[in-house]
Amino acid sequence: MIKHVILWKLKEEHNTDAVKQGIKEGLEALYGVIPGLLEIKVQIDALASSNVDVMLDSSFESVEALNGYAVHPEHVKVADTKVRPFTESRACLDFEV
Repeated sequence: MIKHVILWKLKEEHNTDAVKQGIKEGLEALYGVIPGLLEIKVQIDALASSNVDVMLDSSFESVEALNGYAVHPEHVKVADTKVRPFTESRACLDFEV
C-alpha cells in the first residue's frame, strides 16, 4: 500500500472556510471514482499552532494506482479548480506501508 500525504498553505486572501470546504469536498468525492484509491481524507480544522492550512491523507493499492490518480481527469479537474488556484505552497510525502 502507498500513502500519499500533501500539506498546503493557502494564499492569504483565499484562506477561508469556503475554500477549505471546497477542497475537502472536491477531493473526498474522488473516493470510488479513481481506480486503486483505497482511502482519502482531507483535514481542514488546523489548530493555531499549525503552519499549513489543509492536509490530504490518502492511500493507494500501488505506485501504479497513485500514478493513475495523478493524471485521472476527475482528479485533474478538482486540482485545477478547487486546489491550485488557492494554494501558495505544497509539500508532498509518498511512502510504502
